[in-house]
Amino acid sequence: MKRIYSIVVALLLISGPSLNAQSEAGAIFLLISPGARAGGMGEAQVAVADDAFASYWNPAGLAFQDGSEIAFMHVNWLPNLADDLYYEFLGFRRHFPNLGTLGGHLIYLNLGEQVRMDEYAQYQGKFTSYMMATAFSYSTKLSSTSSFGMNAKISYQHLVEIGTGSEKGKGTSTDFGFDLGYMNKGFLTPRLDVGVTMTNIGPKVSFIDPDQADPQPTNLTLGLGYEVFKNDYNSIKVVYDVDKLLVASYPDMDWDGDGIVGGYNKNGKESTKNSDYNRNGKLEVAHKDRLFKAIFTSWVDDWLLGGDIDRAPAGEETDRKIGGWEWAGDANANGKRDAEEMVKTENAVFGGDHWGIYNEWGQKEVGSADDRTIQDELDKLVHNFGMEYWYSTYFALRTGYYYDKTGKISNPTFGVGLRFSNYGFDFGYTSGEPGHPLTNTMRFSINVQF
Repeated sequence: MKRIYSIVVALLLISGPSLNAQSEAGAIFLLISPGARAGGMGEAQVAVADDAFASYWNPAGLAFQDGSEIAFMHVNWLPNLADDLYYEFLGFRRHFPNLGTLGGHLIYLNLGEQVRMDEYAQYQGKFTSYMMATAFSYSTKLSSTSSFGMNAKISYQHLVEIGTGSEKGKGTSTDFGFDLGYMNKGFLTPRLDVGVTMTNIGPKVSFIDPDQADPQPTNLTLGLGYEVFKNDYNSIKVVYDVDKLLVASYPDMDWDGDGIVGGYNKNGKESTKNSDYNRNGKLEVAHKDRLFKAIFTSWVDDWLLGGDIDRAPAGEETDRKIGGWEWAGDANANGKRDAEEMVKTENAVFGGDHWGIYNEWGQKEVGSADDRTIQDELDKLVHNFGMEYWYSTYFALRTGYYYDKTGKISNPTFGVGLRFSNYGFDFGYTSGEPGHPLTNTMRFSINVQF
């Protein structure tokens, strides 16, 4: 089972916006970007969306397309991680006069063969893990230059058949959701197109333990596309997408400033059971906001909301107290504090002059709320830059850049495209630092109009 967990962690790292927020979301495979054309343009397509891949990128783009088209993409996914992972995408669309455009897509992500072990590390056989989703799209023009589109979709995730040991439920999940999209061509100037999408709107995703359900990766994207130059044989367009994951999650925090996390029940009464709340009835242990609240709170959850953070290294339990330890000695060569150099505060009370601001591992807790700034929110935005050059309507060169500061992703991309009659062939390549899961990823896609 270790392999499947490592793959899921890798998906958290590279599938889309903000590692911190993604780690609290489910169905993250829905953020994997399809299309070799998009792959060569830094995955910026929300203001473009002018082919059958539009059902994924921005369903509003379907309204400006005539005729019918199918599109297919294949990619060996995360080639630096495993050789039996692959991603398939099939998209379609058809225009109906006086009705609008219908479309949709199918997604299949194969995670390969896994080895199952029980809680005692005993071999239990092998199994195959995979994820899939289907979406049905509708788009119509609101005016000659603007359109609206939406998707209704169902996703299925099959990680394991059953949980391990005392885990509840199954390692499978079936969920539904919606996407909304808007596009405006010639916004402010005839050369500027604008697109906006909100995707993966739906109920929480439950895996293994229903009590630990995670929100879907609801994502808001603003896309801009500007035509820099165009004549009879040449055109150049630059595109930019910025993504914001609308998932609000909080670690163990001291919301009311009393120096402890929890200690009360939801009615604000001191308790040893169900003691995850403060005296005001506010939940202080790690939690996530529901969707319709997170749409607003996700913009400030890493900045203004909450209080001092109760921290602990990975694999350790928090003590539900803020601070209480002092640092004794000099910093080591890396400027870090070692646990062996921490001394517990004696005969002092929280808020007093002699109360230690660190936990027993040397992590600052007292005053950690004041250390958070708006920059923490800005760092969670994901930026996609792209440029596309066309010679006539037959040949295209593309380049782009994908930047996610929080997820530590900065990958340049390149691509080419060919159009012949009603057929289109695209290739996209993702470069990057050696060892990065996405480095050397090659996408191939085909479009057929009829």
